[in-house]
Amino acid sequence: MSTNKTILSTSNLSIGYKSKSSTTVIAQNLNLDLKQGNLTALIGANGIGKSTLLKTLTGIQAPLSGSVSIHGQNIHKMASADLARNLSVVLTEKLPPSNLSVFELIALGRQPYTNWMGTLSPLDIEKVNEAMELSQITHLATKKHYEISDGQLQKVLVARALAQDCPLIILDEPTTHLDLLHKVALFKLLKKLTQETDKCILFSTHDIDMAIQLSDDMIIMTPEEISQNLPCNFIEKGSFNSLFQDENILFDAQKGKFIIS
Repeated sequence: MSTNKTILSTSNLSIGYKSKSSTTVIAQNLNLDLKQGNLTALIGANGIGKSTLLKTLTGIQAPLSGSVSIHGQNIHKMASADLARNLSVVLTEKLPPSNLSVFELIALGRQPYTNWMGTLSPLDIEKVNEAMELSQITHLATKKHYEISDGQLQKVLVARALAQDCPLIILDEPTTHLDLLHKVALFKLLKKLTQETDKCILFSTHDIDMAIQLSDDMIIMTPEEISQNLPCNFIEKGSFNSLFQDENILFDAQKGKFIIS
């Protein structure tokens, strides 16, 4: 694991759902560490609970037990404004209808810092321009957000998270609905951002082969456990073999990718 400092950590975290009559536990006793400058991929089969884990790590959903801390502070005891200065989230939901330009959409990331009227200071404008430059989308600034492609919009949402200027960015399935070209571009952008800005980025994905190639470390969810390690260590341990309960999908450790038998 990286020797960089820990941004987010969990302590004996249990995740799941409570109703009036029962509790559904998805995973328990999780002790995860997300480090500065690291790109971490979260992988697992459909329905395994990746979104539930991300919602719990970002404070959207309460843990069943245990805690989630950013810089040693329990996120459920942090004021929402403080949390917004430490963590930005990119979800897969469709944007609500609006007439916002790309620049205006990215500028929404500055809300934790602007006054109650949302007036942008010179520093806010600088941060928005910086985020567009890092994401290589400056040329789209004046376009309306509905005039650009899905791949470009995904980069815009990453830029909005960057403009928020937090040490940690968490993305839920950012490559969904993207073609291969845009998937590769987005993966490479996320990798570049961790290297150039020293931010910690966690993202869930079904593009496991690409995640193995580009991630610094990975979190694997199976019905039995959730574990965190370097991709090469997971390959060595044979961890990818138990990811899918299907004898036709095998992991080739030599090639570092899944094959269909």
